Amino acid sequence: MTTALPTVSVLHSEWIKIRSTRSVLASLIAVFVATAGLTVLTAAAIGTSQPGALGEDRLLGAFFGINFGQIAAVAFGATAFAGEFRNGALRVSLTAVPNRTRLYLSKVAAVAGPAFVVGQITGLVTFTAGQAFMGEYALALGDPGTLRAVFGSGVYLTLIALLSAGLTALVRSGTLVMSLLIPFLLIVPFVVGQVAEGAGQFMPDRAGQAVMRMEAEGALGPWTGLGVTALWAIAALTAGWLALRRRDA
Repeated sequence: MTTALPTVSVLHSEWIKIRSTRSVLASLIAVFVATAGLTVLTAAAIGTSQPGALGEDRLLGAFFGINFGQIAAVAFGATAFAGEFRNGALRVSLTAVPNRTRLYLSKVAAVAGPAFVVGQITGLVTFTAGQAFMGEYALALGDPGTLRAVFGSGVYLTLIALLSAGLTALVRSGTLVMSLLIPFLLIVPFVVGQVAEGAGQFMPDRAGQAVMRMEAEGALGPWTGLGVTALWAIAALTAGWLALRRRDA
């Protein structure tokens, strides 16, 4: 008879999987590098040219690189879950943790925890380092909305990683999720916005990035927009959980 591992041990084993898999760890690091690095480079190049050099909304512009960082967040969520569905790895995991719900929630926590920590570090470094190159147009951490945007940017990146993880559990392919979700985040909101005026703001990226705006755009405020992105992530995670419970390993 197999004895199930305690929850703490399951969480630890899931963290070891993330830390020891190069592609997963590299994508997590890339969240920081892409977001902070591209923001700083762009700010250094054109930040002092005019007030809206990085975007019409100066606060959102302070996180210029987040559109690239979210791609890395998608890759992190997808690769963190995809390994479970290759070479019979899921059968091995279920031998150690027969309760599929506990295994799934442990994997979700193992993605959410590092993503949140890296997201918060990324948000703070992106803002402070980027604004250091903005000269007279720089925003300070004490300015209205800045602390909310710094914290919210980290939450947003976490939610995107969880959205990707849930979809990967649903379709059991990280490659498929990345090939569909990345264009969905970068292209579909603009297409939807053109076809159905106002609908684009409810797409996960447009909605979530409202938390980084100085002025609200459309019907969603900073926190309601982030809430919409959270609903997308919850829906994906729920679908992934149902798929894991019902399908054979």
